[in-house]
Amino acid sequence: MSNIQEKRIIFLGTPDFAVASLQALVEAGLQVVAVVTMPDKPAGRGLKMQASPVKVYAESQGIDVLQPPRLKNPEFLETLAAYKADIQVVVAFRMLPEAVWNMPPMGTFNLHASLLPLYRGAAPINWAIVNGEHETGVTTFKLKHEIDTGDVVHRETIPIGANTTAGELHDQLMETGARLIVRTVTEVLSGTAVYLPQITVAGDLKAAPKIFREHCRIRWQETGEQIHNLVRGMSPYPAAFTMLDKLVLKIYRGRFVVRRHFETNGRLSIVEGEMRIATADGYYFPEEIQLEGKKRMGITEFLRGFRLEGATQQLS
Repeated sequence: MSNIQEKRIIFLGTPDFAVASLQALVEAGLQVVAVVTMPDKPAGRGLKMQASPVKVYAESQGIDVLQPPRLKNPEFLETLAAYKADIQVVVAFRMLPEAVWNMPPMGTFNLHASLLPLYRGAAPINWAIVNGEHETGVTTFKLKHEIDTGDVVHRETIPIGANTTAGELHDQLMETGARLIVRTVTEVLSGTAVYLPQITVAGDLKAAPKIFREHCRIRWQETGEQIHNLVRGMSPYPAAFTMLDKLVLKIYRGRFVVRRHFETNGRLSIVEGEMRIATADGYYFPEEIQLEGKKRMGITEFLRGFRLEGATQQLS
């Protein structure tokens, strides 16, 4: 182990999801000599400059922080090379140019929040839930030219509950991924890692593209299960939504009931203290929502102050 602890690691990441892996490497006694993270950016009402979670943790541990606006910048590449890293670890960071990922002699390794080759792309956690998967996981692999296609070192599977949200799954995968990163880096540095190529079958892959606003819009002509999966797959961020009059209504959690009816899809009613919305095969009952201009709240609290004009209302 002492030989492994002498090896030099560069860590690249930005959000909280990456902090867990960085912290696990540090607490395992491995030598992280620097981190690369996004530049500080304005945030909040006062638009004060805010450091990334990875930067905050790195500075608390006395680890050097690099924040290049451009990863191909010659000055940055020169600075990065001066650290003489043996290996690089990437968790929740942007796409790397070859000049960066091909720099360390032992390679650059990525943690991806899916069971590769399934759900390659920017939002694997969200799409796994939206598509109704019953399991997902994390994968560590060695970077190469094509995104998310490198040889796999380890995979670990995690079940997805029927009501699990993207936020809850994110936290589970974050902790599992942190453990898997330490195991992967230790094996790579000790020369015991086994690499397995990703086997892909044409037409069998599911993608995880970046999420845009229209991906989050609820289509009430779909089944209750499809709507339920969209809501929890987009919760808490960016959140599934529908339009109530001209206001955005975000839904974070709910349940559905399969039941024959003759109502128009998207018809909202208040029935026995609950909000009920007609779907293709029954009703969806929002349990946690946020109407534009209001705070996020449970449905009981919301209905105390909500006055529906007429008995029903149409959502779009």
